[in-house]
Amino acid sequence: MLNINNITKIGFTLVVAWVAVSCNVQKKYQRPEEVSQDIVYRTDELSTDSISIATKSWREIFTDTTLQGYIEKALENNMDIRIAEQSIVSAEAYLKQYRQAILPSLTIGPNYAWQTPSLTSYSGRFSPNRIEVKQYDIMANLSWSFNLANSYSSTKRAQQAAYLSSVASHQSVKTALVSSVATSYYQLMAYDEQKRILEQTLDTRKRNLETNKALKQSGVVTEVAVRQSEALVANAEAQLLTLKNQTEVLEHALSILMAESPKAIERNKLSEQKLPKDFSTGYPAQLLSNRPDVMVAEFNLIQAFELTNVAKAAFYPRLTISASAGLQTMHLDKLFNASSILGSITAGLLQPVLQKRELKTQYEVRLANQQTAYLNFRKKMLVASREVSDALSTYSIQADFINHKNKELQAYIKAEEYSEELLKYGMVNYLEVLTANVSRLNAELNIVNAEYNQMKALVDLYQALGGGWK
Repeated sequence: MLNINNITKIGFTLVVAWVAVSCNVQKKYQRPEEVSQDIVYRTDELSTDSISIATKSWREIFTDTTLQGYIEKALENNMDIRIAEQSIVSAEAYLKQYRQAILPSLTIGPNYAWQTPSLTSYSGRFSPNRIEVKQYDIMANLSWSFNLANSYSSTKRAQQAAYLSSVASHQSVKTALVSSVATSYYQLMAYDEQKRILEQTLDTRKRNLETNKALKQSGVVTEVAVRQSEALVANAEAQLLTLKNQTEVLEHALSILMAESPKAIERNKLSEQKLPKDFSTGYPAQLLSNRPDVMVAEFNLIQAFELTNVAKAAFYPRLTISASAGLQTMHLDKLFNASSILGSITAGLLQPVLQKRELKTQYEVRLANQQTAYLNFRKKMLVASREVSDALSTYSIQADFINHKNKELQAYIKAEEYSEELLKYGMVNYLEVLTANVSRLNAELNIVNAEYNQMKALVDLYQALGGGWK
């Protein structure tokens, strides 16, 4: 019979064995060194430092008060945001569950049992009378089971990573949402400016049409010029209809982002927008802590890494301990007597034997999942670096691009004026006037597009650096 000293020795031995095995099996996650090497910005314009515009609130970047109101409304009501929030709730519930998984399970409660044997059974044939057996008890049962390789710790860390991944996913949705609202708002203002230009162009072309009709009567131009003028008027009217459709569709999309029914969107003018003049990208490695989608990728890698630890731990023994204690009697009035007390303790060590192939398969699958998560992490970092570089490149050239386009516009305006003047004296045909007019219109529209692209590049850069969720 074991005395208390022997029990202590056995317990101490088990603890030492558990610590030794768990330390040998459980690996600690370390961020792959090559990941940081994948983060490079391609730019000759901006120097990196310790500060990034991603750390600024979106209110400091998008200063238009109307736009700010739309962003606030979208962050509050957007369906994707609310869906992501429920994912956090679910992940948090699982995390709480696994935090308690190491604790033993305890059940307690009263029981009543009644039994009588069959008179025709083996036990009943020796008794001519039916015997009734009643039993009353109040029992408490305690059970505890844990893997000697400490799979619990890895499981808990895996669930922690899953929870943090859901939080980062929610942040990623916020970043994308802020970017989408701002981009849509700027695009609507660009459409408004294009509409203004087309309306002015339409008025000009209508006047030119009347002029050409008068010039035809005087013999300066032919019917061809009149028909070409009519075609230009129809072309401008068609472009306005297309622009109207694009505007309404975009208004509907922006409404949905705010979880509202499609409606008209109030907005300011493109010329009133102020862009940040001085900003910095920060160190490339800051993408690891600034970009929510990158954080999601790393948390997924951590989860896969820890689940691999869990699969490896399954090869090692599992210790189970169970204990029960309570009161039991056949007579209810004697239930609380000292003689009714009973108890038991059992312990066992279970080593997988015949399940080796199944366990090995699970381990190999976990290793493959871990490698997949690692590759996705590296891919996400490469994509993030490319997106920052693209946005930097686009933003840096827009100012010069707009300047060149303005020079081009002025040249087309002069060419159109000269061609119209020469047409009156019959020194050029109307085809040259038509070409100059179309070129001027396209140049004006291109400038508006360039201004929009500059704003969009800023939005893209802000999102690429991981801004918008703080």
